[in-house]
Amino acid sequence: MQELNFRRKRKNPGQKPRRQTKGTKLRFEDRRKKLYFEKRKTGKRPVSIRRVLGLMIQAAVVCAAAVFLSVSFGYRVSNAGDSMNPVLKNGDVVLVNRLIYEIKDPSRGDIVVFRPGGDENSHYSIKRIVGLPGETVQIVDGKVYINGEEADKDIHVSDIAYAGVAEEPVELGEDEYFVIGDNAGASDDSRTEDVGNVKADDICGEAWFVTTFGGDFGLIRD
Repeated sequence: MQELNFRRKRKNPGQKPRRQTKGTKLRFEDRRKKLYFEKRKTGKRPVSIRRVLGLMIQAAVVCAAAVFLSVSFGYRVSNAGDSMNPVLKNGDVVLVNRLIYEIKDPSRGDIVVFRPGGDENSHYSIKRIVGLPGETVQIVDGKVYINGEEADKDIHVSDIAYAGVAEEPVELGEDEYFVIGDNAGASDDSRTEDVGNVKADDICGEAWFVTTFGGDFGLIRD
């Protein structure tokens, strides 16, 4: 067996002993570049109550204007029958100006939308105004007479075969209108007792725009 040698090794006389500094620690330098994230000010300003109120008021005004325009000019009514042919066809959907007669009275030649007899359950009817309040209307030999004189201005119907109640002079009240469809042969209008004179309160408004796509789409043309 080999003997264990516990003798201390001699130091090399030419080698200087290393000095150990008390408390010295090992230092490892990290040469990697460090990332720096700069915090920038966002520049957001606190929203003031006045500005919020201003935006709310603007939104309310826009909504109110949209509702007003829709109710006043966008009321939709479907035309039933061919009484207004060729201006309006059966099934045409029209927009009704409900504001105009708040500004002015209906005029001769206007295409009006009304409830016959003021019946809320009846379908809207669309006809053209022939006689105005206070006038006397009569149909003679297929022609319209107003106050005893033949009328042709703003009258869009001729060769009326059926005079109905207008075979005799019809006196209109201060709030009554006499209406006839442009296609008189297919129209139930003021010539019939079922419809009769139309009161101003029963007029919904004036038809002004056809929304049904096709040849009639657009502003209603006389």
